[in-house]
Amino acid sequence: MTTISTRRATVEDLAAVAPLFDAYRQFYRQPTDLPLARRFIEERLRRNESVLLVAESGTRTLVGFCQLYPTFCSVRAAPTYVLYDLFVSPEARGTGAGRALMLAAEAHAMKTGAARLELSTARDNTVAQSLYESLDWKRDEAFFVYNKALKG
Repeated sequence: MTTISTRRATVEDLAAVAPLFDAYRQFYRQPTDLPLARRFIEERLRRNESVLLVAESGTRTLVGFCQLYPTFCSVRAAPTYVLYDLFVSPEARGTGAGRALMLAAEAHAMKTGAARLELSTARDNTVAQSLYESLDWKRDEAFFVYNKALKG
């Protein structure tokens, strides 16, 4: 049985997190670009623009991460987090790392007084949907989500 622990990442974790982030981007059909992945994660960490949680195996190897972006809910007049990124390396899937990261995200949000966590996922990502639903996340049936890609 693999022991998984979670913690908040620091800049010292950059070398281990960047390849995981690059693999996450490839999962979403982006070309591999390790320098871009490293630069993006480093900027988020140094600017304190996100909360980056990592899952660590019993051998202290990073096997996954979860990235939360702080935002606000105007209706509730309270802070919220968008759980934008969740990734577990293929060899660590089934170890509970994804669940541990989700629970760590929830604990962080509660500790900081957030009113809500939200996320979106691909319609065909049924493995992730099963995880979310097992942790009592509810699929929004009331709102449509729109986005617009901007050229730049």
